[in-house]
Amino acid sequence: MTAGFARRLGLVLSLLLPAGLAAQGTGRIVGRIVDADGNIPLGGARIAIVGTPRMAQSAVDGRYSLTNVAVGTVSLRITNIGYAPKTITEVAVTDGGVTTLDITLSAQAVQLTEITVTAAAERGSVSAALDEQRSAVGIVNAISSEQIARSPDGDAAAAVQRVSGATVQDGKYVFVRGLGDRYTQASLNGARIPSPEPEKKVVPLDLFPSSLLEGITTSKTFTPDQPGDFSGALVNIKTKEFSGKRFTAFSITTGANDAITGQSGRFAPSTGRDWLALGGAARRLPSAVSSTDFTQQLPASQANALIGQLRNVWSPTSRTGAPNAGFGMTLGGNLPTGGTGVSYLLSGTYSFSQETRAGSRRALAQVSGAGTAEELDRYDGDLGRNSVLWGGIANLSTTIGSRSKVALNNTYNRTMDNEGRLETGRSENLSQDLQIQRLRYVERNVRSTQLALTHDIGRGQQIEWGVTASGVTRREPDRSEIVYSLPEGGGAPQWFGFSNEAAVRTFADLKENSLEANVNWRLSLGAASVGRSLKVGGLYRTTDRDAVNTSYSLSLARALGAADLALPAEELFDGRFTAGDQQTLRIVPLAAGGSYTASDRLGAGYAMVTWPLSGSLELIGGARVEHSEVEVSSLSSAGEPSLATPSFTDVLPSLAMNLRLSERASVRLSATQTLSRPEYRELSPVLFREVIGADNVKGNPNLTRALIQNYDLRWELYPSRGEILSLGVFAKRFERPIERIYQGTSGTRIITYVNAKSANNYGAEIELRKELAGLSSALKTFSIAANATVMKSTIEIDPTSGSITSASRKMVGQAPYVLNGGLTWTHPTAPASATLLFNRVGARITEAGEQPLPDVVEQSRNVLDLSLRFPLLAGVAARVDARNLLDAPYQILQGDVIRERYRGGRTVSVGFSWKQ
Repeated sequence: MTAGFARRLGLVLSLLLPAGLAAQGTGRIVGRIVDADGNIPLGGARIAIVGTPRMAQSAVDGRYSLTNVAVGTVSLRITNIGYAPKTITEVAVTDGGVTTLDITLSAQAVQLTEITVTAAAERGSVSAALDEQRSAVGIVNAISSEQIARSPDGDAAAAVQRVSGATVQDGKYVFVRGLGDRYTQASLNGARIPSPEPEKKVVPLDLFPSSLLEGITTSKTFTPDQPGDFSGALVNIKTKEFSGKRFTAFSITTGANDAITGQSGRFAPSTGRDWLALGGAARRLPSAVSSTDFTQQLPASQANALIGQLRNVWSPTSRTGAPNAGFGMTLGGNLPTGGTGVSYLLSGTYSFSQETRAGSRRALAQVSGAGTAEELDRYDGDLGRNSVLWGGIANLSTTIGSRSKVALNNTYNRTMDNEGRLETGRSENLSQDLQIQRLRYVERNVRSTQLALTHDIGRGQQIEWGVTASGVTRREPDRSEIVYSLPEGGGAPQWFGFSNEAAVRTFADLKENSLEANVNWRLSLGAASVGRSLKVGGLYRTTDRDAVNTSYSLSLARALGAADLALPAEELFDGRFTAGDQQTLRIVPLAAGGSYTASDRLGAGYAMVTWPLSGSLELIGGARVEHSEVEVSSLSSAGEPSLATPSFTDVLPSLAMNLRLSERASVRLSATQTLSRPEYRELSPVLFREVIGADNVKGNPNLTRALIQNYDLRWELYPSRGEILSLGVFAKRFERPIERIYQGTSGTRIITYVNAKSANNYGAEIELRKELAGLSSALKTFSIAANATVMKSTIEIDPTSGSITSASRKMVGQAPYVLNGGLTWTHPTAPASATLLFNRVGARITEAGEQPLPDVVEQSRNVLDLSLRFPLLAGVAARVDARNLLDAPYQILQGDVIRERYRGGRTVSVGFSWKQ
């Protein structure tokens, strides 16, 4: 009876005790455990609450979760085989709350005794980015989500320009260390993504809203586990993932541009769905036009019917500029599906903006009698643009036991730019003053679905594999250009109807799809604390592109009177001159433009070893083999076919040494070989002209890939968590680099691409991030971040290439220096901050000059941005961003000739966010 009573009493106590504990309030502690040196997730680590039997074990991705932790302040003790134990004190747990704490462990060979730190010292997004930078095998710059949030940067392109040595051209193309965009590649969550640009394979980073990003890593040195086709940098964009703390967040912003908001400007007419970046369907090429055989003489009635099929929209209209606006929403949580459940992160963002280029100028240059550059074909005018950017991510992940993690990452982003331009100028070739009206609508989207598995096999082995399906589309439907002549004695503009460029409609579409599979196997050679490892893997990627560019000229078949020629464009083509079988207008396709298709097959395999030679010296070496087969098939509008089939097999070695001078300082040295392959469009000998009055561009099917030897040396000092001082030098040697040049012809000059003989690029970098509390107590809430890069390059052009540019000069895109600076004030207790950011890029060549003309050079300009963050109510915060405060003019010169010039205006935005 006594035994039965005892059992019943024990049962009652076991039921009452948890209820009593729950009544006291509990919370959760979640986070991730990584190796302090390699930033590698550590599975199997034990996390125990000191003084209690409660503990957890980290999964293969390093993540852990301690549930039902009593409210208050606790201490955690973390242990893992081969690593020094760590105790973290002052970990605060709130009732029903989730405390996020990421933890680093040091190998016992580096840290012999147990260490104790506070939770505050262990945290920090900026610090985590610097930890990634410090622990990387090669030379890396990392930008955290915290740094992005403290800036007014709205997309990945704007954020990347804060990296040392990085510049951004046209607001989307990244140049690193003075090298053109062809030498910088981009990946999304570690997988390459296609490009929506018809002239390039580079990915424009303005496609990725900054609010969807967890961080950006810029690798400046090649290691064998990375793709080998970069020399400037490999930019990896990482989207957000669930941190372990369930939350819901909303944000809304509005803003103004002082050059256009509330003021009159010229804009392109819009359709009903432009605001969703879905206006392309209403502008598509009519099937009746695309299916017509223009090699045969068309009857007048058929030509008139075809002209009537085209949209009768030609002219920009004047209207008042609207305010900019945007909103976003993010949800993160865990679905209780058994086991650890399925973590999810859903996020979406939308933004609308307007900009103007009032008083813009563009011109060409010619040689004067004195041998200097003088202005040719100058056009002045106004441009107005509406832009939309929206996108979203849906990322799911789960762990299977403690050894496997499966993740499914989905990304979709879409943009729209709708611009109208009205400009006047003089065509010297026609000896005529002209007025040109132009409408241009561009729609782009990028999508990516990635399935990734990480599995800890045991015995020091880990395998990762992933499959990524991605695609892009770019639609530029129905770009219109119409030209009027301006009478010398004044009077109404007259349609310049007898020219092939009198009225042009252009339809361009690009689709590219890519499928990539990769596998990586890592083996620790000995205990984890030894640091020796072998990593081997492979990759196979298929890419297919289909690009179509068709232009149609509408012109006069017979003369019209002055009154008719003075009609607005929408009245010229309203049907009055195309009724029945009138023979007034004609329609013909233009030879400039055309179509091409490209298929690209890439297979790669690599092996690399990490081998400590002593307690302070580490060797990382290996090689990567890449085999590439490309086929580009072209067809001009005139029906001229062309086929280019370059194929290359290359061995790309890599050797690096990392010397640990102390716990806070190290030296990195590396020597690698990489390559640069021709872009698809560069292999297509189809003549292309972007705008009336601009240059003609033609590809070269005989291009070959360039080989690049890269040498880097960098000293790094990490005085304390969140701080860095680094000094580095680099040198690069190019064999047969691809350059954009002018080529001499008997008629219109042509820009084409050739393999130059050789090139050299070298420079130095310095980076500093410092808390100012050590200088003065009055500065304890301030910190600075700055970086500077100086560089120089020379390129030698083969005299047999037909180039009429300088035989020896700087590389196109080369800036002599890049400066970035930032001053941040952070409130000591509240989540409030103010950041002032500065950027300046030295003058750089955008096009090589046609001899004896000088090079075309984009001038340097100062850019100053300001960002404020402060809380309002519980869970509600506000932000104020001011961009381009100096509004320095964007200007391109060729000698004394202004090739292009405009101002974009200052932008101020106010936003509010709520998070729970």
